[in-house]
Amino acid sequence: MGIALTLQQYLSDQHIDYEVMTHERTSTAMQSARASHVPGDNLAKGVVLTREGGYVVAILPASRRVQLDAIEEMLHCPVSMASEDEISGLFPDCETGAVPAIGAAYAVDCIVDDSLDRQGDIYLEGGDHLSLIHIGGTQFRDLMKDAPRGHIAAPA
Repeated sequence: MGIALTLQQYLSDQHIDYEVMTHERTSTAMQSARASHVPGDNLAKGVVLTREGGYVVAILPASRRVQLDAIEEMLHCPVSMASEDEISGLFPDCETGAVPAIGAAYAVDCIVDDSLDRQGDIYLEGGDHLSLIHIGGTQFRDLMKDAPRGHIAAPA
């Protein structure tokens, strides 16, 4: 499949330099990190959540799990995991479970775990289970400059 066209166009429009890395088919972001020999703390995964008035993508390291209560506190509203059907509707050119950690490409708000701000390199799902996008940490932070940040992840 290659990287999702929506993501590819967004990165191009934002003048982001990136590298596409391919790996064996995986089922989880942490498996993708292992298959690509990148640290799980550097692979940003997107977890799609429902909230009042729509959706939000929680972006956190693949090595961690999302803390719904922390996100609820930050957003001042209840959140829950989105269904596969909801995710497919929001990310139509992505395989199930391979949501890119750049919600803005799909007009979905994001909330970012602040631990990603300390990473020099960031990797993220390309929209399928065979590729990762590698971008510099500074570019990732520029892409996420308007997203709220906080401690939204816990050890897996």
